[in-house]
Amino acid sequence: MITKHKISFVVPENLYVDLRERIIGDRYGFRDKSKWISEAIEKLLAFNNFIELVSYGDELHGFEKTETIVIDYALKTKLEEAIVKIRKEFPMIEGVKSRIVRTAILQRLLRG
Repeated sequence: MITKHKISFVVPENLYVDLRERIIGDRYGFRDKSKWISEAIEKLLAFNNFIELVSYGDELHGFEKTETIVIDYALKTKLEEAIVKIRKEFPMIEGVKSRIVRTAILQRLLRG
């Protein structure tokens, strides 16, 4: 069984820059980007209102940067479950996985 999974997502240029600055500021190396973002996703999915937070993703525009991270199987499973919950609530929403990751990054940048 594969225990690591690559996922790709798109982010606006300014979020890309903020993410890189914060990863360094939090004393993570760029090789630890996947770890930092995985922790952000875990924190987001623990919020009772994560579906609502993800639905606000329409406010972001200009997705110029594609990022790829590696996540473990357990997080991949949680991500897939979250996608189903969000689609039940907002069936017309597009790019749910990218929205979850972007929202997780934003929330970690805002909340620390």
